Amino acid sequence: MTEEQAAPPATRAGFVALIGAPNAGKSTLLNQLVGAKVSIVTHKVQTTRSRITGIAMHALPDDLSGGGGGGEAQVIFVDTPGIFTPKRRLDRAMVKAAWEGAGDADAVVLLVDVSRKALDDDTEKLLDALAESGQKPILAMNKIDLVKREQLLERAQYLNERVPFAETFMISAEKGDGCGDLLDHLAGLMPHGPFLYDPEQISDLPMRSLAAEVTREKAYLKLHDELPYALTVETDKWEEFRDGSVKIEQTIYVQRDSQKGIVLGKGGAKIKTIREMAREDLAEQFGRPVHLFLFVKVRENWVDDPERYRPWGLEWNS
Repeated sequence: MTEEQAAPPATRAGFVALIGAPNAGKSTLLNQLVGAKVSIVTHKVQTTRSRITGIAMHALPDDLSGGGGGGEAQVIFVDTPGIFTPKRRLDRAMVKAAWEGAGDADAVVLLVDVSRKALDDDTEKLLDALAESGQKPILAMNKIDLVKREQLLERAQYLNERVPFAETFMISAEKGDGCGDLLDHLAGLMPHGPFLYDPEQISDLPMRSLAAEVTREKAYLKLHDELPYALTVETDKWEEFRDGSVKIEQTIYVQRDSQKGIVLGKGGAKIKTIREMAREDLAEQFGRPVHLFLFVKVRENWVDDPERYRPWGLEWNS
């Protein structure tokens, strides 16, 4: 190579598993790091069922770019289901998927909600499991804007005594504070190699699945505590038109007739609100007009149907 020829920009690509107890903020962090909504975010726990992949393209500093600058890392995030004590078949499949996601990744980030007065049982059990595994994950202490500095330092010391974390970051996933530093660090940990996905791609989920996730999120947000977790959304039809718009037909499945009435609401008011919330969000994400049609049907015992688990990347017989 002559002096006039510059070395090609270095590229890196690898996987990062986000793990934590339910509602620690993993989906919010994923969306913050990727810069787009790819995972469902609600106030309810255990809403992430599949290992949704979000893809962030991040510029590498000169010392990681071969000295010439211009290098880039493709950081592929796996948003695992929250790790908790499983009770149902669906719960067991979600927890199994979470641990598998951590085992397959190039780096593991444990997200802990430090705004709570005390760590919950699920987080304590997770710390025990990590300590026994011999792994050295990265600790991300979330919601630091809600905690006094003295308490943060005490919590950081306690967590690092429990598990030998490789690094500790203090962040606010919702506001973005500290997330840039975390992404810088993760980009540098990714193995050298070509990109594994198209650089313009933000997720490996098909558009149909992303659309279903958005509608499921709006259903949870609107229904609050009225509806059990026995709800799923499937995209039945996707039709694109010459004017750039898209027609999406989806079915919201519940397990009992009584739940169907909850979703519909009086005079269909709730389903209309859910539809409009989802339509606006989808139009913004896809950058095109969206015509959304929602239907509600009863599918008894769908949580015990193997066919429902495959699209989520979960194993039915966990």
